[in-house]
Amino acid sequence: MADEELNDIDGDDDRKFVSALARGLDILRAFRPHETTLTNLEIATRTGLPKPTISRLTHTLCKLEYLVYSERTGTYRLGGGVLALGFGVLSGIEMSDRANDELIDLCSGPNPHLTASFGERFRMSVVYTAVRRSQQAVSLSNNIGARLPLFHSAIGRVILATMPENERQELLEIAIKERPDDEGRIREGLKQGLADYAEYGFCTSFGGWLPEVNGIAAPVFSLNGDRTFGINVGGPSFLVEPSELIEVYGPRVLAATQRLSYGSVQSKD
Repeated sequence: MADEELNDIDGDDDRKFVSALARGLDILRAFRPHETTLTNLEIATRTGLPKPTISRLTHTLCKLEYLVYSERTGTYRLGGGVLALGFGVLSGIEMSDRANDELIDLCSGPNPHLTASFGERFRMSVVYTAVRRSQQAVSLSNNIGARLPLFHSAIGRVILATMPENERQELLEIAIKERPDDEGRIREGLKQGLADYAEYGFCTSFGGWLPEVNGIAAPVFSLNGDRTFGINVGGPSFLVEPSELIEVYGPRVLAATQRLSYGSVQSKD
């Protein structure tokens, strides 16, 4: 998780915005994948909040059982309340359940080194809510909850390519504001995504996210059209060629997303 994403929502001009709630959620999001514990100082460093504020919020979160405090180590870990919330979210995403069968089918061949995933946008990332990994020794090790950059990954680009222009421009401005030194790469990623989608109906990222990873992704539209998800297929670049992804897996990914989009017809324009 990028630390700057913890504070990219500014509620100062929104009278309905509850800052205390936002800060409490920032604390929960400060925990990164594969991390077990954090101290108050570590949480303060990641969220940018004062230590006295952190102390009050962590105390409250412990009372609500979203955090568990260890007197021995002086650290906090995520509690059962967070797990209950997480599974509640996943169980509510019916689309993820439906996507699992499609992910299994995409990983059935011909290339045994592929990983297929399903995700949706959260702020400036795409979060995986379903993953099917190859059983080969060499494959991508993504898990549910993994986050990919919006402008550099295939799945991020396809979600950008299919959203309204005004929303896409707003996200572009946020991305450039957060990483001004990366403006050229951000704009190029968006340009590539729009060109890919116009040509193929899906987007590519051949080394765009990580130099050693190739992938493609196609959009999945919700029934009422107010939400766009994505399915991607990818693998190590030395085992998964761009031509194979485009020519062999492109039609398969498009067919899978059409089945998941409740038969809705979406224009590429």
